[in-house]
Amino acid sequence: MQYYLNHMWSICKKDFNQFFSSLTGYISISLFLLINGVFLFILKESSIFDYGYASLDKFFDLAPWVLLFLVPAISMRSLSEEFKSGTFEILKTSPVSLLKIILGKYLSVLLIIILVIAPTIIYSFTIQSLCTSGSIEVGAICGSYLGLFLLAATFAAISVCCSGHTSNSVIAFLASAFVCLILYFGCSALSKLSFFQGNADYYIEMFGIDFHYRSISRGVLDTRDIVYFISLVVLALFITNKKLQTKYK
Repeated sequence: MQYYLNHMWSICKKDFNQFFSSLTGYISISLFLLINGVFLFILKESSIFDYGYASLDKFFDLAPWVLLFLVPAISMRSLSEEFKSGTFEILKTSPVSLLKIILGKYLSVLLIIILVIAPTIIYSFTIQSLCTSGSIEVGAICGSYLGLFLLAATFAAISVCCSGHTSNSVIAFLASAFVCLILYFGCSALSKLSFFQGNADYYIEMFGIDFHYRSISRGVLDTRDIVYFISLVVLALFITNKKLQTKYK
């Protein structure tokens, strides 16, 4: 077991180091922080200074839309570039199973996402220092960060899955962004159609990522929301594994 874990970690470390071997990784983190910073501290319409409450709700409303495109950009080359360069043929001859290869790739994306999100914790300290009375709700902030991580982890699994279906990184990015957008916003939009109002609107909305993300972001840790995100991750990685098994059997 230790032998296979070491190989999986080697794949993860290789992808992680490769991502930061150029300016791409640093630009990705900088863009995420810059976009959020501009919206949260500069633009008057979305500035937390004008919000009137010691809250990061604005950030947790905005971050999913940035991650919706950032995560596919990070993940798009995870498998597609291996197909394009022919190195996946070499990789699959190693004693590690296809699933371990996929998990190694996925783990590297998760580590990058953690590095992207982690610096935003400074927003909490900023809000706390500007708060004239009371303090921010630490429990709610922690719950919101958990929701944001689960959301990003789901986007990452979907993006790795899309990357495993093509050798073109651009197509992988576009497909990932489209699928993530549909799963995040599609069910919520569909539930608002007059045809479903008063009948199935609530149940349709429950299928969407946005519904469960908003639930956790309110600081309510419901096991159903956590199971939902984990199920999507497992499903996406399962589909990726099946695709590669069919392609290389």
